[in-house]
Amino acid sequence: MAKKYSIKTYNQIATIGLDRFTSNYVISDTADNPDAIMLRSFDLHKEPIADSVLAVGRAGAGVNNIPIQQLSQRGVAVFNAPGANANAVKELVLAGMLLGARNISEAVAYTTNLSSENMKDNVEAGKKKFTGNELCGKTLGVIGLGAIGYRVANSGIDLGMRVLGYDPAMTVQNAWQLRSGVKQIDQLDKLLAESDYVTIHVPLLDGTRNMLSQDKLALMKPSAVLLNFSRDELVDESSVVVALDSGKLAKYITDFPNPTTNGKKGVIALPHLGASTEEAEDNCAVMVADQLQDYLENGNVKFSVNLPETILPRSGGIRLSLIHKNEPGVMAQITDILRDEKINIVDLLNKSRFDLAYTIIDIEANKVSEALTSKLQSIPELLRLRIL
Repeated sequence: MAKKYSIKTYNQIATIGLDRFTSNYVISDTADNPDAIMLRSFDLHKEPIADSVLAVGRAGAGVNNIPIQQLSQRGVAVFNAPGANANAVKELVLAGMLLGARNISEAVAYTTNLSSENMKDNVEAGKKKFTGNELCGKTLGVIGLGAIGYRVANSGIDLGMRVLGYDPAMTVQNAWQLRSGVKQIDQLDKLLAESDYVTIHVPLLDGTRNMLSQDKLALMKPSAVLLNFSRDELVDESSVVVALDSGKLAKYITDFPNPTTNGKKGVIALPHLGASTEEAEDNCAVMVADQLQDYLENGNVKFSVNLPETILPRSGGIRLSLIHKNEPGVMAQITDILRDEKINIVDLLNKSRFDLAYTIIDIEANKVSEALTSKLQSIPELLRLRIL
């Protein structure tokens, strides 16, 4: 009889994703001892996480709401859905560029407040205040050419813009997706100095926090528009407000309203709408549901933020799944124990990522003895053992 798994949900997860789970899964927002957690924006940092949890799946790209380090030390896999909402964010960035170019927000506010008396004349008289610029022919600077960034860059080419791209850590896969018209440069300062529109698409890390500092902002054109649909902490927003007030920056368009920028001159703030489309929510939910099932049932890892990608087709029999510290000698301890217990290895895959390593072993056995389990669990570097 197949094992029953329990999934605890936080936030409302798209039904199409939840429907991916088979009848062997119980989905609930009240489960006390779940095998896995599925969430969107819920802040898991202050939430007690049961010892039973084997995996956490974020139906979205950012994982700042998940205590990754704590979970890694417990041998819990953390998954996200990179690229699943990329098109939604890309389209909103393009909308943001148009908001900045054509003064649309200001124009809408003007017409909304018009009285019915002499409306036509007032429209014609007032529209001169909202004369904007065309995107075609302008320079777009894209910082970060990942799943969202390369799509924004390609769309800039379609709009007739000159596009500069900066990403020292760009993957080969994304490089293949990038249009030939995008000029990749290795100096962020050059991108900032030459661009009429700058959009940032990098993860929030210690090394990227306040990436666009006061000094970097000073390099931008006074007529430039800065777009931030990634994370507000990537930008020194206090310096942005000063630059806007002094006329050294034209506009700041952000998806993250906060007290520093909201309502300030030159700021257009949206209520975190980047991934808020039905299609993006569906895509994220489906991707994470599939990842959780494959991990819980087969131990396979894809799109994890703390474990290496580790996918091994099953060879039948029993599978051992081991999360352990990435230190010398661990694999030797594992294989020595299997040898001593006269267990034959059918297939094996070992991968590492930073401080963690992950090993999948298919063994020739009908069951796993308590002695074998005890010996494996006695390995000092072992964080999690699963028998599948």
